[in-house]
Amino acid sequence: MNLYDLLAGRFPADRTKPCFLLSDGSEISYGALEDGAAHVAGRLVAQGVQPGDRVALQAEKSPQSIMVYLGVLKAGAVYLPLNSAYTRAEVDYFLGDAEPKTFITDPPAWVTEAMSGPRLDATVARAEGDLASLIYTSGTTGRSKGAMLSHGNLAANALALHAAWGFTPGDVLLHALPIFHVHGLFVALHCALLSGCPMVWLPKFSDAEVLAGLERSTVMMGVPTFYTRLLANPALTRARADNVRVFISGSAPLLPSTFAEFEERTGQRILERYGMSEAVIITTNPLDGERIAGSVGYPLPGVDLRIGDGTEDTGVIQIRGPSVFSGYWRMPEKTAEEFTSDGFFLTGDVGRRDPDGRVWISGRAKDLIISGGYNVYPKEVELVLDELPGVTESAVVGVPHPDFGEGVVAVVMGQGDEAEMIAAARSQLAAYKAPKRIVFVDELPRNAMGKVQKNLLRERYAELFRG
Repeated sequence: MNLYDLLAGRFPADRTKPCFLLSDGSEISYGALEDGAAHVAGRLVAQGVQPGDRVALQAEKSPQSIMVYLGVLKAGAVYLPLNSAYTRAEVDYFLGDAEPKTFITDPPAWVTEAMSGPRLDATVARAEGDLASLIYTSGTTGRSKGAMLSHGNLAANALALHAAWGFTPGDVLLHALPIFHVHGLFVALHCALLSGCPMVWLPKFSDAEVLAGLERSTVMMGVPTFYTRLLANPALTRARADNVRVFISGSAPLLPSTFAEFEERTGQRILERYGMSEAVIITTNPLDGERIAGSVGYPLPGVDLRIGDGTEDTGVIQIRGPSVFSGYWRMPEKTAEEFTSDGFFLTGDVGRRDPDGRVWISGRAKDLIISGGYNVYPKEVELVLDELPGVTESAVVGVPHPDFGEGVVAVVMGQGDEAEMIAAARSQLAAYKAPKRIVFVDELPRNAMGKVQKNLLRERYAELFRG
């Protein structure tokens, strides 16, 4: 089974229906998307691309980039998306590691040229376990790793999400996400294509363009930063959001304060979910049912999830199921380290699970702080600090401490009195969990998907207790 056939099989029967609704008022139909993918596949095959060969793309977001993605699948090749912000040196690493047969940097021009050449009408057959895409992880510790996602992995996740979030041909998806990451490329795009519905296609997030797009959209997917920026704009009103049936958030933790403020402003509760490059989406809050701030909901159908070895209250989240990747590209030893003997993938995220199955995430295992022999989970401290007056958002890290091994440090967006805030935190937390220092900043360092880069904070404040 080739993922392309699953997606194209759900395109509307009337191929003149729009797929991309562009910001300049123009449209690109499903027929044009299908034709573009066929010509891309034809050009790739003519250039000698064989099933299993990698095809890399680094470019700004465009409909032609999606034609390239689908054409790569149709040709039986492996799609390698690269962040458009990567430097030449960074790109050289990925090209050296993945060894793509073709590297595309200008999809509009490349597709235009392909349109004058041969079409590939018959999709190249692929097996369920055959590789469909390589997604490189951010590489905050060590070199980036290529997560190998198969046609079966992506198909299983797409179908599960399409059902869980109630997509229909009558939906209109607001798509302002980048497409070099699983969120915009697989999660959002696949749900729309499986529905044969249009997408309000924005090159990047702009609160003015998103607010305008909401009036003709029924679903919005975004990262938490999207929602905080919308809340900062007085034009976000209940009436403006009234046409949207569900707002979905992921790729980074959504602050409970953002959840509450968004509900107060729009009357809608954001649906938070949890995923990662190695398994796409793992859990989701319910479409119909209670969405709770701070919780990432329940495992998707088919996902087997346990905490630690299954006997722990809090521990590393382990998963198994049809959407879980097979391993890291050309890294058999690393792959072996990340899977248990009974086939569960160690996500590296620490969490707990309620008796009814609802999942809560405490943070990354590598972010765990051991201070004076005690375990400190940063999320627990952040939740307390984020409720204090003057705090917009906090990030808690451990840095070297001469007495405690690691000292708890809070890096806070906002302002206030350090001593008073530490005292307030101590009134709600055990003394060993409370920050020993609080540093105030204007902005927290984030990656392209809005996740706070705690590794940079640990480096920046490594000398805080040495003096």
